[in-house]
Amino acid sequence: MLGKESVLHLLQDAVDECRAAGSLSGSDTPQIVLEVPKHEGQGDFATTLALSLAKIEKKPPREIASILISALEKKTPWIEKIEIAGPGYINFFLTHDFWRQSLITIHTQQSDFGKSAAPTPQKILIEFVSANPTGPLHVASGRAAALGDALARLLQAVGHEVDREYYLNDIGAQMQLLGHSTYLRYRELLGEKVDLPEGSYQGEYIIEIAEALKQRDGNQYLEGPEASHIDFFTQYSFETIVAWIQKDLQAFGIHFNTWFSEKEIHDKNEVTAALDFLKSKEMLYEKDGAQWVSTMPFGDDKDRVAVRSDGRKTYFASDIAYHRNKFERGYDRLIDIWGADHHGYVNRIKAATQAMGYESERLTILIHQLVNLLRDGKPVKMSKRAGTFVTLREVMDEVGVDATRFFFLMRRSDTSLDFDLALAKKATNENPVFYVQYAHARLCSILSVAKTQNWDIEATLQNIDLKILETLSLPEEIAIIRELSHYPAMIQSAAEAMEPHRITFYLQNLAGMLHSYYFSCRVVTDDAELTKARLILITAIRIVLRNGLRILGISAPEKM
Repeated sequence: MLGKESVLHLLQDAVDECRAAGSLSGSDTPQIVLEVPKHEGQGDFATTLALSLAKIEKKPPREIASILISALEKKTPWIEKIEIAGPGYINFFLTHDFWRQSLITIHTQQSDFGKSAAPTPQKILIEFVSANPTGPLHVASGRAAALGDALARLLQAVGHEVDREYYLNDIGAQMQLLGHSTYLRYRELLGEKVDLPEGSYQGEYIIEIAEALKQRDGNQYLEGPEASHIDFFTQYSFETIVAWIQKDLQAFGIHFNTWFSEKEIHDKNEVTAALDFLKSKEMLYEKDGAQWVSTMPFGDDKDRVAVRSDGRKTYFASDIAYHRNKFERGYDRLIDIWGADHHGYVNRIKAATQAMGYESERLTILIHQLVNLLRDGKPVKMSKRAGTFVTLREVMDEVGVDATRFFFLMRRSDTSLDFDLALAKKATNENPVFYVQYAHARLCSILSVAKTQNWDIEATLQNIDLKILETLSLPEEIAIIRELSHYPAMIQSAAEAMEPHRITFYLQNLAGMLHSYYFSCRVVTDDAELTKARLILITAIRIVLRNGLRILGISAPEKM
């Protein structure tokens, strides 16, 4: 066990021992919170357990802290000291040998370091991107793609089974408008003068689709009434755009287990079946000729229409059926990742799933905010091809996949993101993804140089002796080792909070520590034992950097 987990177990044992001895009398133990202090000198870990127990035990927190410490000190050879601070905080100072042991763990586990087995593994479905197939993917969809994929990798790392799904809105007025827009452009390319109605899709990509049809089929769709061609143009345009989306996502390193069709749930009468199910539970009623879902009892601000008075089903009805379908496929938990424009839709969907009888905690909806695309701090103009936005493909082509993914994951998903294209291309320490990847490449270079000086790296890393590691005694070395040992706990907390951006913060911090260490300490020295220990240390850093980048879906280059 590494630091945090070891201290948590120690605290729980101490509470149990004190209760058995009668020095503590309560029976309930609050959640034990263990944090890394922000200020040096406050220890390696600190807990507020004594303050939490004070309410239960009816004793001053510092008295409870003293009771706990008396139990802790009996069996803690790997703790250098324990002290009480402030109103009752307990600070732990671990021995250097304890931290050095973590290097052995890292080298033993290699790519599995940071992974864990969930106490109760869940089958999880993450639905993300799901951009309407009416145009190329824009940068906001790219943020959703990076977030969804990193979150899936993160949840898999802590022991869950995760599937990824893209929901295709391939039915309705928007699809008919897409087909009509392409049809009009097709006629225009063949010499007719056409008027594009307000609201039609007018990006250059529509002309691309129409031109491809013209080249393939000539003028054969000019004959006959317009209505006889719209379904064909709709389907052709839809298939073309979905192929673009799939190609872009593949280039972005995103794989979906399922591309789920909204049209399919209508064709299979699943929407009607879902509404009938709600009616059987008395959660669907009629008013003013329409059918309403009772969402207010579950936190929505008003009930919602599922079927209009003219008999047309709403998008809400489709979404109800879609979520029912997901639950019926046997998933323990659903995670939806939506754009900022869907924020007002969250409560009604969560309420509808509860109306169907599913527990609220089984559905999580994450909102990702907008991306402000900049170049040297100035807003980027819209794409000519897309018409009203910059495409994901344009950003990937300009700055690369790794930089695009890293920048998308640098902030909490619920905050807006400034993405500076010029910064993302810089090969300097100002660029965070370059800073992290260069740290990995620098480590590879050090190891390569060591090999040219006849150091057998493989032999050094086999059967690592704690005695050799004792030569790692500099404050910066112990600080790096401590940071490496925090990696599994960081991954666990990031997964629980569903916040992949924590990994980017961690990697930038670790890279900074490595770069500083590189300029202050030589790895290959005249001291054989010290050199061995430092080779073990930097190889451990390389393992952790690589593992973290892998969860983000970003490469770990050996040369830059």
